[in-house]
Amino acid sequence: MTSAPHTYQLVIRVARQVEVAVGRLGLCSFQKGTYVYTGSAKRNFEARIARHLRKEKTLRWHIDYLLAAPGVSVIDVLRSDVEECELNQGSTDEIAVPGFGASDCRHGCGSHLKWLPCLDQ
Repeated sequence: MTSAPHTYQLVIRVARQVEVAVGRLGLCSFQKGTYVYTGSAKRNFEARIARHLRKEKTLRWHIDYLLAAPGVSVIDVLRSDVEECELNQGSTDEIAVPGFGASDCRHGCGSHLKWLPCLDQ
């Protein structure tokens, strides 16, 4: 028996290099390409995903700042019942910005946003 999904991955396309001020992380550079952001929600799961997909919102989380940048879009949403950090660590792709989306991570992920260079070659 599988549990309901509570972890999601946003597959994100950055159409051209952008520099974004990301909360306390400061100015971050994102090269053109494909990224995956791993997050979770124990309550209101689908509402959290819908919020990420909206263009108009208060910028609260690191991912909000990136998604608000021009030329950045979510191209797919993957749902999972695997724990957030386990799912994130299952990817050996490159850390895009150290600490991104991982301010409360206690599992040593380093970042919950990864660049997928294999998709951009």
